[in-house]
Amino acid sequence: MMRLFRIAVLATVSFAAGVLLAEAQAPTQPLHESQYPDVDIAYGASLYAARCVTCHGAQGDAIGGVNLRSGKFRNAQSDNDLARFIRAGSQAAGMPPFALDNAEMAGITAYLRNMNSFDSANVKSGDASRGRAIFDGKGGCVACHRVGRVGSRVAPNLSDIGSQRSPGSIQRSLVDPSGQMMPINRPVRLVKKDGTVVNGRRLNEDTYSIQIIDDKERLHSIVKADLKEFTISKTSPMPSYKDTLNSTEIADLLGYLLSLKGQ
Repeated sequence: MMRLFRIAVLATVSFAAGVLLAEAQAPTQPLHESQYPDVDIAYGASLYAARCVTCHGAQGDAIGGVNLRSGKFRNAQSDNDLARFIRAGSQAAGMPPFALDNAEMAGITAYLRNMNSFDSANVKSGDASRGRAIFDGKGGCVACHRVGRVGSRVAPNLSDIGSQRSPGSIQRSLVDPSGQMMPINRPVRLVKKDGTVVNGRRLNEDTYSIQIIDDKERLHSIVKADLKEFTISKTSPMPSYKDTLNSTEIADLLGYLLSLKGQ
């Protein structure tokens, strides 16, 4: 009996040692990004000035014992910790909760992590009203995209894009649409067994069927068993604005898109 007990203990110790070794060898997740897009930092700076500066001050040190410019925080090591703390607030610290959307949180996080080195004089802030004029006019965006009740449904609806995606992500979409295209938004080409060809954008897909909207804004719901070809393109039909809009115009267009919160 004693021999069996010793064997069981040795097995348990070996298992525990193996777990500890595996944990020690497993790669650790970074606590925060090593580099944040400049446009996220600039957006966060504007949000900080509007919502945080009254209590924390322009230099982030107006509250005793708190120095936001350090980029390190007592109650938040990782970016996820920081987001949870900001959204929940702290009754003990007298900080109210802030209902920030994803884009706003990405901006605030980027700014707080880079507050000490950020120079607002080197960043152009886009004008939303000028950006809207570009969206409706020179950019030709309404030919494919819809905002509110205006525009086409061929491309994704942008009515709440400013609360769904970070400034950096939206900016990259303007200059490199294919590189930032979400999988669900990739163009598809469907060929039915009867030879009918349907080109469009996926709205929904499950194991047995797919729903798309074509370039004429017509809806199609197709059973996959009726298809003989189903091709997904990785090239976005959206043109890059890298060479058609200057840096100020891109900044203005970004400013307008960030203002679209679905309200």
